[in-house]
Amino acid sequence: MTAATGGAQTAGRPTRLPRSARRKQLLAAAQQIFVAQGYHAAAMDDIAERAGVSKPVLYQHFPGKLELYLALLDTHCDAIIAKVRSAMLATPDNKERVKGAVQAYFDFVDHESEAFRLVFESDLRNDPQVRERVERVEQGCIAAVTDTIISDTGVDPDSAALLAAGLVGAAGQSAQYWLATGRRIPKDDAETLAAALIWRGIASFPLQGGSSPGTPSEIG
Repeated sequence: MTAATGGAQTAGRPTRLPRSARRKQLLAAAQQIFVAQGYHAAAMDDIAERAGVSKPVLYQHFPGKLELYLALLDTHCDAIIAKVRSAMLATPDNKERVKGAVQAYFDFVDHESEAFRLVFESDLRNDPQVRERVERVEQGCIAAVTDTIISDTGVDPDSAALLAAGLVGAAGQSAQYWLATGRRIPKDDAETLAAALIWRGIASFPLQGGSSPGTPSEIG
């Protein structure tokens, strides 16, 4: 079987890689197996074979299958939170912030790696460590949006968090529905529709100082 790095073996012998590069290679192989088979059906033998290494090499880096899975979750959970936070910080234009947050979710579910399945469709959701990480995605994204709503509108933190939860929930559910139904409309159009729906709600809350962040009619 081809190694995950495309060159992990030379003349039948594993290529010696720096520890960080080897870890990255093993995570890439594990992600392919977990996405294709789910956590429970995946085997360390399969992951080692996909990576082109021996099981002892795999266990040098990860003591077990759960540790591999959690490491992947950490990577992708941090990534989606960072993308939503970046969307909030990228511009002072709230309409563009909404579009950016929606796009972050659509980009995540549409990525060819299908890593979103580890976060949103895990067959290990009942494990406390997995559940904590999945919940951290939602809470981290809500927190990023909450901070922006508070600073721009001056509403109280609890109200801002509720609004942020609505935005994050709508963005995530829209993206997952779009993918699950076979991408029946172009991705750009789907993002625009979801952003328009969310913006029509957020735009009704005035900025501090009494000015409106925009009107629903501004969405094309």
